[in-house]
Amino acid sequence: MSDVTTRSGVTTSRSRWKAVLRRWPIALAVGLLAARLAAGSSTGEVTSLAEILPLLALLYLLVAKIRRPEASWPLLLVLVVLYLGLRALDVVAVPVVLAALALAVMVWGVVAGDLRRSGEFRAQALGMIGFGALALAALVVEPDLGRYLVAAGWFLHGLWDFVHLRRKAVVSRSYAEWCGVFDILLAAQLVFLA
Repeated sequence: MSDVTTRSGVTTSRSRWKAVLRRWPIALAVGLLAARLAAGSSTGEVTSLAEILPLLALLYLLVAKIRRPEASWPLLLVLVVLYLGLRALDVVAVPVVLAALALAVMVWGVVAGDLRRSGEFRAQALGMIGFGALALAALVVEPDLGRYLVAAGWFLHGLWDFVHLRRKAVVSRSYAEWCGVFDILLAAQLVFLA
């Protein structure tokens, strides 16, 4: 398959596929959300989404601590497996485990001096506290208000992702792009399609 240039100067074929492949994180986000819509929603959906929100902030905190943006996707996989395992075992509440992990990473950062010298780590620690507090609030209020708080948290995390994408900071660009699109579209689903 070769590139074909039309009279209007528009290149087709291979260049279109290259453009699509460059934006695979967006396609992945839209595909996952389409699958979510097709599967329908459940009564525990808002609770699950409130539990997952701090997981995203924890990923940023971990990547900021180890200073390896390329670890974004592998860490996401590890955290998702951890989340699913905790939900399946149902022995310890997911928010308790995520809070304990976040606290451990923050203490590790304090001991290593990251809180003092790294603005990125400090920002991620504050983000962890903020997103964690929002998720906790969503879990303890009445369900309708909780849904809006969860939607606000996901929307704000999407903005967080886009700020990091623009700054080329902390996480990998592909992760920030995927997460930003996914988070904002998920927030819209929670508000408009509930």
